[in-house]
Amino acid sequence: MIRALSNAASGMKAQEMNIDVLSNNLANVNTTGYKKSRAEFSDLFYEQRKTAGSPSAAGGNMPVGTEVGHGVRTAATYKNFSTGDLISTSNPLDIAIEGKGFFQVVQPNGEIAFTRNGMFKTNSDGQLVSVDGYEFEPSISIPADATSITVSESGVVSVTLGGSSDQIEVGNMELASFQNPAGLKSIGNNLFMETPASGTPITGTPGEEGAGRLRQGFVEGSNVAVVTEMIDLISAQRAYEVNSKVIEAADEMLKQTTRIG
Repeated sequence: MIRALSNAASGMKAQEMNIDVLSNNLANVNTTGYKKSRAEFSDLFYEQRKTAGSPSAAGGNMPVGTEVGHGVRTAATYKNFSTGDLISTSNPLDIAIEGKGFFQVVQPNGEIAFTRNGMFKTNSDGQLVSVDGYEFEPSISIPADATSITVSESGVVSVTLGGSSDQIEVGNMELASFQNPAGLKSIGNNLFMETPASGTPITGTPGEEGAGRLRQGFVEGSNVAVVTEMIDLISAQRAYEVNSKVIEAADEMLKQTTRIG
């Protein structure tokens, strides 16, 4: 019965983590480029009271053993990088990735971060930057007298200058991809950092070698499905309640034992 108490307690802790993850997903349902997470669990070690295959009283081998588990633990939080819905904005500097890949931006410390948030702006120097002011990598400069900006599906950035109808190429956007994007480290502000688990970034032209295509005038919405998250939230709540019932049952059994004594 003591084991039942600790098992149920581990189950309640696991569901607390599950609800924390689900609540964060729901909180970011309208966050541009947000990727939902999923808590994953694994059972703990087992106490082997009788090993399968051990000699039996009948002279043969036991077909099955006797083992008792010791609860559950949170094994990982898995990040789902499926593409969210593309939302039209008609803003020429809003760029969505249709498919795999990440935009690259330079942080103040010089390190490269990766993002799916394509809501770009220009700073006082005309440099293309993220909403947080991080410069796009590779650097792209938009002339001050540009009257129109065009970004092709393959990432070619062209502008039309005042008094001219000719388009001038001012840069090329690149996308970075990873062997294991789920291994990226989330650092907030829709940014990710590479880790040994993710592998090193592979940069290339949008639309080539498996990289997604670019869609100008669109942003990528969160890939959180509210209905799915609500169903999972209800399931987590019920699992938490069931584990609390186990504690109540074990407690009642301990009471009965002390009364006998």
